[in-house]
Amino acid sequence: MSTSSALRRIFHLAGTVAIFAGIAPVRADLNPAAIMIEHPNQIKWVENTNAGSANAVLAGDPAKPGIYVELTKWHAHHMSRPHFHPNDRYIYVVSGTWWVGTGPKYDPDMTVPVPAGSYVTHYAKQIHWDGAKDEEVVLEIVGEGPATSTNAEQK
Repeated sequence: MSTSSALRRIFHLAGTVAIFAGIAPVRADLNPAAIMIEHPNQIKWVENTNAGSANAVLAGDPAKPGIYVELTKWHAHHMSRPHFHPNDRYIYVVSGTWWVGTGPKYDPDMTVPVPAGSYVTHYAKQIHWDGAKDEEVVLEIVGEGPATSTNAEQK
């Protein structure tokens, strides 16, 4: 075995051991003026017990004019009621299956599944409702504030 191939095997083994030991083999200091990283345990979720969901604002403020980015976590067996928003919203399904319906009549049996990895646009002033059935679902929502919600349920 050549010296270079033996060294490659040693470095590969050392890297594998470091990964399994939870130690990064190389660490670089990042400039905080260039990048900000929040790990999952640092994201601040705010529970909305009335809705059966939780939100985490990542950028901007949905209550104010301008772009915002937020995560929404629908807990299993919770859905919104028919409503609409004043602006388009762009949604990526991060995990779980999201269930969506349209129109003013609330009927969870008429929703369609949207699996993780899907992308959805909620168009401005169009009535919809959505949420989770048997499993939690996490969404990333990008929109322009203020992100008000107007009830549009037909009784």
